[in-house]
Amino acid sequence: MKRRALGATGIEVAPLAFGANVFGWTVDEPTAFRLLDAFVDHGFNLVDTADVYSRWAPGNSGGESETVIGRWIARSGKRDRLVIATKVGMEMPGVGKGLAAARIRQAVEASLSRLQVERIDLYQAHAEDPDTPIEETLEAFDRLLRDGKVRAIGASNYAAPALEKALSVSAGRGRARYATLQPRYNLYSRAEFERDLRPLCEREGIGVIPYYGLASGFLTGKYRSESDLAQSARGAAVKQYLDERGMRILEALDEVAREARAKPAQVALAWLMARPAITAPIASATTLAQLRELMAAADLALDAPSLERLDRASG
Repeated sequence: MKRRALGATGIEVAPLAFGANVFGWTVDEPTAFRLLDAFVDHGFNLVDTADVYSRWAPGNSGGESETVIGRWIARSGKRDRLVIATKVGMEMPGVGKGLAAARIRQAVEASLSRLQVERIDLYQAHAEDPDTPIEETLEAFDRLLRDGKVRAIGASNYAAPALEKALSVSAGRGRARYATLQPRYNLYSRAEFERDLRPLCEREGIGVIPYYGLASGFLTGKYRSESDLAQSARGAAVKQYLDERGMRILEALDEVAREARAKPAQVALAWLMARPAITAPIASATTLAQLRELMAAADLALDAPSLERLDRASG
């Protein structure tokens, strides 16, 4: 499988990332182990998580996803086949939220412990922190890089002005810079990234690993009416897509999938993989069957008419 450069990190990744937000939520530990084994054994290597995953599940306090991944690493011995991306900044019990230097120092040690690794491959600011000067945040990240605790840093959920300022501060002060961006981007949610962020990422050589690649499952085609929303724990997040434009996108996905002898989810991910500036979209699976379907998207090359049809439907 041909791998792609993850920005200027020096890291190469397969064109699809596994979203581990489901670990400790809709995926138990034995299933997570099987999913991770299948993922890396098929040549994929980028797994995205965060310290806060999956705090929202009943009885959880955060750190569950990282803990599962750490136990899998210890059991499997496959650390060298994995690129671990995790995040800091969201509210965690007992330690608060944000990107202050002290918060980052405390959070990285906790993540390293849960993941059972000596170094995190990609450490990301989970969201902008208006209460902390970006200079302080970047200095803290720079220290982690110099101490060998992380290989590269990135930003998640940053708007273009905030990302541009961060890059400017890094250049002006000779500090480490964000090498990646994790934005919301898919066939339905296009405008913000394509208008403001894509030009910046292309100009600055930023690797892009978009989340919600399947729009919380909407682009799989299994949600076509409000009565379908009860099918999964993520169904409530899909309601926003059940409009005229959403139905138009599903119709185009169905048409392209039939012609390509593929599934709508595979087509939606293949479209993302073919977009300018995109390194690897993130998608989650809860079963091996779902994972195999998603991984097959990396082998699906959509022709120009198919890409154009999807662009028109979602434009």
